[in-house]
Amino acid sequence: MGRKPTISRDRLLDLAEEIVCSGGGSALTIGALAQAAGISKGGVQYSFATKDDLVRAVIDRWTSQFDAMLGDDAAEDPVTFVRRYIAATRASQQAMNAKVAGLLVSYLEDPVNLSETRDWYLGIFRRLSGASPDAQAARVAFLAVEGLFLMRMNGIDEDGTWTDFLDDVEAILARLAG
Repeated sequence: MGRKPTISRDRLLDLAEEIVCSGGGSALTIGALAQAAGISKGGVQYSFATKDDLVRAVIDRWTSQFDAMLGDDAAEDPVTFVRRYIAATRASQQAMNAKVAGLLVSYLEDPVNLSETRDWYLGIFRRLSGASPDAQAARVAFLAVEGLFLMRMNGIDEDGTWTDFLDDVEAILARLAG
């Protein structure tokens, strides 16, 4: 019978997120995670065989948490969905900051991960489909929020203006949509 693990997979993911938030994506290594957890590299590799597996698990966890905030009501109108998307973006910004950029870039270098990300966005655009003025306004607002997210990853939010820009997107969406 094998030894009982001394640290859970979830706890390792918590520590991995702390490493990324404090040191950036490049700081996340099997060795750094092992040191933070107080276990051997082999102990980490029991849960995550490679750094790629670890990065995928961190990204999958963040994506799952974000998707949970969005909910799964695909039948709602596009404007309501984008309003929830903006709210979820606001709520997720404490964990997702500019230091995560390196981790995301390395994640997207893998063609499989890039394909999954494209599929996720295609699903979003299916939810925002339609030719109505509200659907068009929702798509433009969504693209603005995504642009802000990318700009934030590149350091635009050093002076804390991120939420002001999200306020602007919401105000314009309210004016354009009924």
